[in-house]
Formats: sequence, C-alpha cells, structure tokens
Amino acid sequence: GEEGAAVPAPQGLPPHRARAAGGAQPPLHHLPLRRLALQRPDNDPARYYDGYNKLRSWAYNSLDQYKHELLRVLYPAFIHCFMDLVSEGHTLEARAFFLKFREDHELMHSRDLQKLEGTLSPLHLEEMDLARSLRENKFRIKLCEYSYELLLQYLQKTQALVMLGIINERIIFEVSAGQPSLISDDADVVALVGTSKDLAKQINQKEVHWGLLEDSVEERMEKALSDSDRAEAESKDADAEDNNKKKSSEGGKQGGPLNKKLKKDKLVGATGKNTKSETSMISAAPRVKPELTLPATPVEVEQSILEDLRNRAQLNNLALPSVSFYTFLNTHNGLNCSSISNDGSMVVGGFSDSSVKVWDMAKIGQPAKTSNSQGENGSSQDERLSSTSEGKRPYTLFQGHSGPVYSAAFSPFGDFLLSSSSDSTIRLWSTKLNANLVCYKGHNYPVWDVQFSPVGHYFASASHDRTARIWSMDKIQPLRIMAGHLADVDCVQWHVNCNYIATGSSDKTVRLWDVQTGECIRMFIGHRSMVLSLAMSPDGRYMASGDEDGTIMMWDLSTGRCVSPLAGHNSCVWSLAFSCEGALLASGSADCTVKLWDVASSTKALKMDDTKAGSTNRLRLLKALPTKSTPVYNLRFSRRNLLFASGALSL
Repeated sequence: GEEGAAVPAPQGLPPHRARAAGGAQPPLHHLPLRRLALQRPDNDPARYYDGYNKLRSWAYNSLDQYKHELLRVLYPAFIHCFMDLVSEGHTLEARAFFLKFREDHELMHSRDLQKLEGTLSPLHLEEMDLARSLRENKFRIKLCEYSYELLLQYLQKTQALVMLGIINERIIFEVSAGQPSLISDDADVVALVGTSKDLAKQINQKEVHWGLLEDSVEERMEKALSDSDRAEAESKDADAEDNNKKKSSEGGKQGGPLNKKLKKDKLVGATGKNTKSETSMISAAPRVKPELTLPATPVEVEQSILEDLRNRAQLNNLALPSVSFYTFLNTHNGLNCSSISNDGSMVVGGFSDSSVKVWDMAKIGQPAKTSNSQGENGSSQDERLSSTSEGKRPYTLFQGHSGPVYSAAFSPFGDFLLSSSSDSTIRLWSTKLNANLVCYKGHNYPVWDVQFSPVGHYFASASHDRTARIWSMDKIQPLRIMAGHLADVDCVQWHVNCNYIATGSSDKTVRLWDVQTGECIRMFIGHRSMVLSLAMSPDGRYMASGDEDGTIMMWDLSTGRCVSPLAGHNSCVWSLAFSCEGALLASGSADCTVKLWDVASSTKALKMDDTKAGSTNRLRLLKALPTKSTPVYNLRFSRRNLLFASGALSL
C-alpha cells in the first residue's frame, strides 16, 4: 500500500486489541493526525460551528470514565475556531460562535475569555499579546491511551477536517498508560507550554541545589548563640548543683528531687529546647556554595542579627505570631504598592502620581526632614523643599519617576530602597541621605516588581516585556536577562541561597532560573490565572505561589511538583511570607484577610510519603485574621518572628 499508511485492522474489536491484531503499529503518541486530512476544507464559516458543536456533543456524550479527559480538547478547539473565524474576516460569525459556547469555559478560563471577547478583526489578533501567544505556542493535553484512541476514531469516522487541522497543528498530546484521570480541566493537564512537547519535562529534570549558603551570617550567629547558651546553661547547672548539695546537707533528701526538676527547667530555658526544634528544619538543609560574589556583612549588622536571634519567638500550630498592621489612610485609590523593612522600622508606599513615600515609625508625629535629591538624578530639589516645608508631613518624599510606581523594596539592612515604575526604570534611593543614587534603564516596558537579594547588593526585576533581569547596585546594565515566559512577568523572588530566582507570570506558570547561567531549570504548571506572589521557605526546599483567583500552591523545588494545592482566598493573593523557622506560611489577599497556614505538619507528612510519586497534602488553615476593609498589599516576618502587614483602607 501507500508508504506510511496504517495496516487495516479487523472490525468490531476494542481499540487496544485492534491495534495488536492489525500488526506492528508506530507508537500511539507518534501517529500523525495529518494523514486523515485528504482534502482542503471550503471557506464556509459554518464549518467551524458544525465541527466544534459535533466534537462537543461527542465529548459530553462519551462514557463517564473517559469524558473528563476528552473534555480537555474542547478549550483549545474553541479558542482556535474563534481566532480562525476572526482571521478570515467572519466577524459576525465569530461573535455568534463565541457567545454560543463561551459558557463551557467560563469557570476555568474567564480571564482569557474577557481579553478575547473584544477581538473583532485580524488586526486585533496581531496586536493582542494573548492571541499571539496562543498562535505561537501549543497546548499540552494529558490523555490516557484509550482516550486518545477514542479521539482518533472519532476524527477518522466523522472526517472532521476543521477539528483535525486544529488538533494536529495546535495541540501536543501527552499519552500515558493506565487509567483515565477523573479531572476534566485541570491547569496541569491543559497548559500552554510552547512548541516543544517535552519542554517542561526536560527543564524539570535538571538538578537544583536547593540548600542554604555555606557559612551564612545567620548560621554563624545561630552557632555563636548556641555556644553562648550552652555555656550559660552549664554555669547555671553548676550553680544549681551547689545549691542542691547545700540544701541536701541541710534538709536531707527532700531537696534532691525538687532541685533536679529546677535544674531541668533551667536547662531547657537556657539552651532552648524549643529553639532546637524550631531550627531543625533549617539545620537539616544541605549547604551549597554561592555562585555570586557576596558582599561582606558589617559587624554592627551581625550584632543586630545576633540580638534578634536571641529574642526570636518560636512559632508553630499552637503558638501563632503577633501581627502588626500598617494601614494607609486617605490614599484615594492612589497606592499601588507597599513594603516594610526587615525590622519594621520603615514603611514605603508607591503611588500612581509617580511618588515614593517613606515613613519612619520612630518619627511618626514629628516634622519630616527635607529630602535632598540631586537634580541630575531626575528630581527637583526646589519642588521637594517646598513640599516638605509647607506642612509637617510624617514621611520623606522621593520624586524622580515619570509614571506610576508599581513596586518598592528595602535592602536587607534598610539603608537602601528600590522602586520600579511604568516609565521602564528602576531607581535606587538612600534612606540615610534621602537621595536618588542610580537610575537603572534596561527594560522596554513597565517594571511590575523588584526585589533585593537576601544579602543585598544584587536585585531582580520583573517586567511587562516578558523578561526578568538580575542587577547589581554598582552597574547600570543588567547582569543577566531571563527570557522564556509567554506573557508578563508579574513577580520575582530570590532563593535563600541567592543562586536562583523564581518568577511568576501572566502565562499562569512559575519558573526557577539559575542566576549564574540565566537558564530556566524548573517550570511549575498548575495555576489557572496570573501568578501574583511568591515566597521561599527558610530551608530553601519549598516555594509558595499565589494567583489572581486566590489559589495558593506549594512546590517542591527538588522534584518540580506541587505538594500542597489549596483555594486559599476569595480574591487575589498579593503577598506570601514564611516564618523564620518555616513552620508557618502567611498569606495576604485583596479579600481583606491575613491567613496563617500550618506548613510544618504538611511538609513532615510529605517527607514520610516521599516514595509515593505525586502525593500531595493540603495545608491546614490555622487562623484567618480579617482587616477593617483593608486589602493586604504586603507581608513580612521579622527576624524575631513578628509578622508585619500593610494595606490601604478602602471604604
């Protein structure tokens, strides 16, 4: 017969038996669907409606066992039928088609449908980022072998040429052996991943060294603190024994048991039995060498860290943190972002009028000092002098951006401040000099997020231009450019060892990048909407991500899989933060709540079930803290485990 043609199989057999009876066949996932397209379809727009409607009816009328998997094909088919109609100039037919079938996909893909709804011409398709992304990349759909064979049989039997062309050109099938899934449209099984079938799989096979830095500041401080506490405990132990002997000689045997209990209590209080348990998660993490040249830590900063560690509160599911909430009043919807310094002494807000304002908590109620920014750095000194001298404002005003400010972040030690704006620039400010030091230019579009590394000096940015970039304070050009996302990069977060950064995007994925090479080494697929917040666990193994729908997912960096999915909030999750020992996760949302989740119990159960591939364990909600009509913009745990939060009152 014709070269490459399939050998006819006996009729009336199930697909898997028919394949065996019909002789040697190519692997199922390599069967070229294009063989079935024997003729070119005509230009009648009704063929899209008929083709999709028949495919939809067939999928919904399939056996329940396979229906959930077959329904996954409908969304890519619907999207590309609509865009094909628009690109061919059938505007009215495209509109009618969209309105007829959009309800099928409203629950899972409402944001994409809202964007596509206004597409009325081929020019709109060319200009829309989402449409270009859908055209340039393919959907990955997971099916079992039997579901895939049922789909092939349907296409062969009905000669559905339009659906055949779309499925062949726009979808990559990941066919697996075993039973069909019971989930019809999960984000992990219907995902826009690019043109390569094995892209995500290849990326997630790369090695990740997720441990902590060797000889880090906190590790040295914890060791020094442990040695100090041990010496103090031994001293108290010796004193207790002397007192015990003295009382024993005076009061007989009655003093012995009492003093033994007293000695034990003092030993636990001095050495911190609870402190050992709270740091076990961190101490068990492997140590890795830094790939970047890290700055030296000043002596006074080390002393401050040591003092914080001495006074750190232990948190767990029975001991929840105290929360200090900073509320912005009278912002008139002008506050875009806020951030809090590590010790909570300073709060910054970025506003729509391009201004950056910093509040010093120690000086609230006192006249603000005049900011002294250099004119060549983009701000007017006279304007700032007049603005602060007219009234006693409790903040320092920084001006220099020419567009709304979307992100601001303090350096780890609070002496510097970064801000990013719609003017495509990032500015570095000194909180001691109250001056603009550097303006970093490199992005081509608005910069949505900027974050300092855990050790300072280096910082990362995320932009509308679909890239993330690594910078150092002493260079005005980026050190690395991370490109690969299919839409805006909305948020960025450093790994605790500074060797990696994570990015969340409007393409509904999270990626982990190697700072040294700029290479993507993990792709996390599972969110159903844009990813808005990220946080790294203190031991460096886990990462939490929050999206626009209120979903929070926790990922294992070593395996690349989701270990704790949950519907955390009723609206956007704008901020996430792990406690210092990693026992708790705090989430802040536009639904005006702060929620605390039990991470320690979940990760402990996961480590016990490590042998079970794909095992998950939902985080347990410990407490929900509602605010007074205040969406939560930012969260941060201090080194003493006090939780700071901020937001703007909206009445």
